Amino acid sequence: MNAVHDYLRQDNLVQSVESVAKYGLNNAVSWRNFRGSSIMRPVRRKYRKIHGSQKAKNLMVEITEAAQTYLAGLLEKQDAQDIGVRIFITEPGTPMAETCIAYCRPEEAQVDDIKVEYAQITAFIDARSEAFLEEALVDFAEDRMGGQLTIKAPNAKLPKVSPDSPIEDQVNYILHSQVNPSLASHGGMVSLVEVVEDSVAVLQFGGGCQGCGMVDVTLKNGVEKTLLEALPQLTSVRDVTDHTVTENAYFS
Repeated sequence: MNAVHDYLRQDNLVQSVESVAKYGLNNAVSWRNFRGSSIMRPVRRKYRKIHGSQKAKNLMVEITEAAQTYLAGLLEKQDAQDIGVRIFITEPGTPMAETCIAYCRPEEAQVDDIKVEYAQITAFIDARSEAFLEEALVDFAEDRMGGQLTIKAPNAKLPKVSPDSPIEDQVNYILHSQVNPSLASHGGMVSLVEVVEDSVAVLQFGGGCQGCGMVDVTLKNGVEKTLLEALPQLTSVRDVTDHTVTENAYFS
């Protein structure tokens, strides 16, 4: 593994994804571990620059013919040229994960998004969500009411965190695996809003923690201490919860 990291960090980073194969990244285990990590982002960018869009058959997100036809019909009704869809997961790797599909114009795609050409539509896959979208299936089933688009992503809520994972994923993992189980005894929970400049984690409390008179103690002695010990790259945490709402507060 160290040899892989050393190679990828060279100035002549990589000529193409094919040249990475000889270092073992194309076997199922290694590829699953590395392709969603931050160190692989330059490789994906280089690949897209050389080879263009990925083909749907090589991607982990399967969109059935029925779903493509349905989505293509919706896209045709939009007054926008070359519009596609964007597939992403909010809070990936946590119990709060949700898989989403949204309209996406080319200029709205993120820098790291993976452009995929399906038979009938173009999709932009969120790079951060990529590892969690393995075995994902988008389907459409007709019924008497017209039909329903369904999205199944069995790996969306499975934690896949490593030191190379985005800091947001690492924070979410700590919150949901170590912090929230303790807060649940009081009917509370805390979630990550974002990580801002200077590596400050912005948090929001809910349930019994919102409006609780002991929330400052919970924040400093519990949440902040746990996060900073586990993730020394963080500098502090910030609470943006509206604590004037006290209906569910454990201590009012």
